[in-house]
Amino acid sequence: EMDVKEEVMETNQSLFSLEYDRNQLPDLLRIYYTRLFPYQMYYDWLCYDAESFSNREFSFTLENDIYVRYQSYDTREQMEEGIKKTKPVKIDIGAIFSHKPRDHTRVMPGNFKAERKELVFDIDMTDYDDIRTCCSDANICIKCWTFMTIAVKILDRALREDFGFNHLLWIYSGRRGVHCWVCDTKARDLSQEARIAIAEYLTLIKGGEQQVRKVNLKKPIHPSIMASVEIINEYFQDIVNEQGYLETQEQWRKVLQLIPLRSLREELDQEFSENKMKSSWQRWGRIENEIRKKKMDKYPCLIEE
Repeated sequence: EMDVKEEVMETNQSLFSLEYDRNQLPDLLRIYYTRLFPYQMYYDWLCYDAESFSNREFSFTLENDIYVRYQSYDTREQMEEGIKKTKPVKIDIGAIFSHKPRDHTRVMPGNFKAERKELVFDIDMTDYDDIRTCCSDANICIKCWTFMTIAVKILDRALREDFGFNHLLWIYSGRRGVHCWVCDTKARDLSQEARIAIAEYLTLIKGGEQQVRKVNLKKPIHPSIMASVEIINEYFQDIVNEQGYLETQEQWRKVLQLIPLRSLREELDQEFSENKMKSSWQRWGRIENEIRKKKMDKYPCLIEE
């Protein structure tokens, strides 16, 4: 009996060790889809009505990057059986089609088309690599999540208050970001043009890697942008200190580049080099005070930018 218990414990320790071994993936997926996957919650969420669920496409990524499209199910039990059988590495939830996706080869060309889909936003940590100093690429630490917190609050407010959406589902992506699914009926029925227009409304940063100033605001600043600035201000001091934006010459010069007045850039660079103030937050206060004193009419929103 002791031998059996020890063997079970060794197996559990092996399966759930912190060091991921890809050879364990089939066993882990089997356990996950048998014991942990929230089939009922999944079904309740996606089942706006019987037809919307049966006409929903599921796509699976299997081991060795095999991609399987046009999976669909009429009931929760069918979905559970299909997922347990295939044990996908990844599940993608597609659109609601005019016909059941599994029957797409039986439908006349042109008649099988996507009709509805939730409005989905993907916030990825790598999008912040330009302003993250603590990590980069797929690496994540606790400091990185301040950016995610701000992004979630800004987007949630805009979607609710500016567009009137109510049914928002926020989900950790499982890797390095967050997804927002807007599930209101009017969101699911949006045209592609309307979806693009919403995305453009929410986009402020423009320009490639070579462009220094990627945000250009004008007075009066749009109320939605000001609401976002207020959210950012709640966390701004923490971000400046945690990320050390003004700690080294290389870092503070990146920030000073955003100041269009050359004489002010040089003056601040000299002060920071002489270590007259050491903390990033003290240096930021100096930058902000000088910009306000100069009253640069051509750049009235420089601090907010």
